[in-house]
Amino acid sequence: MSGIFHMISRCLFHNKLRSVLTITGIAVGVTAVIVVSEIGEIGKRSINNELSGMGMDSLVVSVQSGHSCKLTEKELDKIRSIDSVDNAMPLMNMITDGEIKNSHITCMTWGVNEDADNVIDLEVLHGRLLNRGDIAEKSRVCVIDEAIALEKYKRSNIVGKKITLSIYGDPVELEIVGVVKNGVNTLQNMLGGFIPDFVYIPYSVMQEYSARDNFDQITVRLQDNAASEYTADKVKQVLSHGPDEYGYSVDDLVSRKEKMNNVVSIAASALSAVAGISLLVSGISTMTVMLVSVNERTREIGIKKSIGAGRTAILSEFLFGAAAITFIGSVIGIFLGITISVFISLIINTEIFINWRSCGILLLISVLTGVCFGTYPAYKAASLKPIDALRYE
Repeated sequence: MSGIFHMISRCLFHNKLRSVLTITGIAVGVTAVIVVSEIGEIGKRSINNELSGMGMDSLVVSVQSGHSCKLTEKELDKIRSIDSVDNAMPLMNMITDGEIKNSHITCMTWGVNEDADNVIDLEVLHGRLLNRGDIAEKSRVCVIDEAIALEKYKRSNIVGKKITLSIYGDPVELEIVGVVKNGVNTLQNMLGGFIPDFVYIPYSVMQEYSARDNFDQITVRLQDNAASEYTADKVKQVLSHGPDEYGYSVDDLVSRKEKMNNVVSIAASALSAVAGISLLVSGISTMTVMLVSVNERTREIGIKKSIGAGRTAILSEFLFGAAAITFIGSVIGIFLGITISVFISLIINTEIFINWRSCGILLLISVLTGVCFGTYPAYKAASLKPIDALRYE
């Protein structure tokens, strides 16, 4: 073992400056790969959370245009009876104008029931969500986005305040019973307000003012690990009877979310591959350093071979040197990459996620790259004839 360390130290300290520069280049390459990969992972998880907050982990059942069938409590119960369905919620929605604190507001009004938080990612900041009593009694209450409260009142807790919304042409005064921060807020900010703020009211209130007993849609939440395609087919089977056989459509948002995640994953992998080119450059640098080292130590190699050192000993010395340089550079790069990734996560206030398995694989690949590029210089050194090496000037 001491012999191996001696060989490594010979390679590292023969020319300290050159070794430091090579290690630095490798560290920069590894750091770039880790940081780019982490940024891609952060982006993927952020988009995934945004989509989940918008209810993209669900199926949406609606009536096809031109058909007379309806979505009522009867259809809702049928959907809830499917084994792979965790929950199903009636849904009505419309863009509404309103007034709060003597100020105009335009928002997306959602008619939901007491199960809204099981289908949409709603985080209660103040007050409460809608309950079964609100739905049954058609209470004039609502839950609003935090963004509305901050914009109009400069504070988030405005439980008990009033907001007036125009529901199907009728002004309806509603009491704010809850303020939520849901997963869509970040996406709203990213799109510069293109997505309006949300207000949630009992769907029974929207039914009352629209003078109908059906829903616009039914949102279906799946059981964990349930196949969305299977559930979509089952929904069509339980709803499709008689003249309404082709009157319902099921929009598989889960599959759309998976496709979007795949696109993000491909983009992140492409960026990591581009960053990985730096590892190839680092490997070439390692080979260059080792070749220069062979030339500088030609007489030393000749002396070693003349006193009995074999090809294997010379070959091992240079290969261990190449491996040591890339290993040290990779460890430093991994440390810097993780540090920068944690710093980025703290700045943008996202969950810190370090893939240690990927770091280990990256370390292995980097060392193997260094060994591969160090093989030719090592072979060249081991192939030198003692007499030629001793005559080298």
